[in-house]
Amino acid sequence: MPRPRLSKNEEGRTAIQVIERIVSLLDALAAQPDPVSLKELSNRTGLHPSTAHRILNDLVTARFVDRSEPGTYQLGIRLLELGNLVKARLNVRDAALGPMRELHRATGQPVNLSIRQGDEIVYIERAVSERSGMQVVRAVGGRAPLHLTSVGKLFLAVDDARNVRAYATRTGLAGHTRNSITDPARLERELALVRARGYARDNEELELGVRCIAAGIRDDSGRMVAGLSISAPADFIQDEWIDLLCKTAAEISAALGYESRES
Repeated sequence: MPRPRLSKNEEGRTAIQVIERIVSLLDALAAQPDPVSLKELSNRTGLHPSTAHRILNDLVTARFVDRSEPGTYQLGIRLLELGNLVKARLNVRDAALGPMRELHRATGQPVNLSIRQGDEIVYIERAVSERSGMQVVRAVGGRAPLHLTSVGKLFLAVDDARNVRAYATRTGLAGHTRNSITDPARLERELALVRARGYARDNEELELGVRCIAAGIRDDSGRMVAGLSISAPADFIQDEWIDLLCKTAAEISAALGYESRES
């Protein structure tokens, strides 16, 4: 006798149920460092052993799961391949665009995304509007010395002391304004503050009339890959923005796979 045909709604529910079962098995395997037996997987997922066995066989065929020895299973190499592909496609700019726009809407001020290249930072994205009332001097692609910018200080703060001293010698810590830090000892004190606070400031050190605050963005390895900053007229910048800035930077870091020790 032919099997009765399922309605579209029933087919949809069945497909969702299969996906849920697959995910439950993968999660159960991910929770264990060693190969897991069929019996334990059945207990952990609540699936009947025959159901779990059938799904696992399909996952083994697709290389999402490896059968390490008869009756035991572990996550397969295909997941690593797909994970590396996703990681390669993750781009800090793509991850930051949405959160940057939200931060800009909340503050009304330009929000900048910068990376380090050698002894400078490079602005790679900016969220800005005319209502901020602030002229954008450095457009996307612009550069600035590390020690004169809030984001640059973040990068110097995570560098080791020997490299910071080499940077100071190499660049001479040239200043742009009367507020610029041009003394190595003063720079070291400033970087100690950055490490203690978890964020950095630029007090009209690059441009008179402009102050900035910045927080770092890290990737899944914990490496700082970019900095997020808010620029504002010197007499308008708000300390209340610091927490929002740090939370936004943490959101972008999480999108790149970074897991904070505080979470």
